[in-house]
Amino acid sequence: MAWPERPVRGREPEIPDPADPPGRQRIDKWLWHARVVRTRSAAAALVAAGHVRIDGERVRAPGHAVRPGQVVTVALDRHVRLLRVIAFAARRGDAAAAAALYEAVGRDT
Repeated sequence: MAWPERPVRGREPEIPDPADPPGRQRIDKWLWHARVVRTRSAAAALVAAGHVRIDGERVRAPGHAVRPGQVVTVALDRHVRLLRVIAFAARRGDAAAAAALYEAVGRDT
């Protein structure tokens, strides 16, 4: 009996999430990957509370899709962040990987 082949090094290949079709991603997932908030549930709560806008329109559904080029406005405790979506990530990475997902628009207040 032969054992199934496994990768020698590294992780298993990342399987794409069927909930995130190419070219868009859930807003709660993107906020978490971009390290705007610490947990995905905190991102979902922020969206559900109405503190997130996409291209100026308030979003209340954590599953709302965001696309590259859109501007996400996030009202946090003491300031407002304006972020233009540049890319998506399959998983949450370090701060440098998170910074590659967006560019700051204007001056954060």
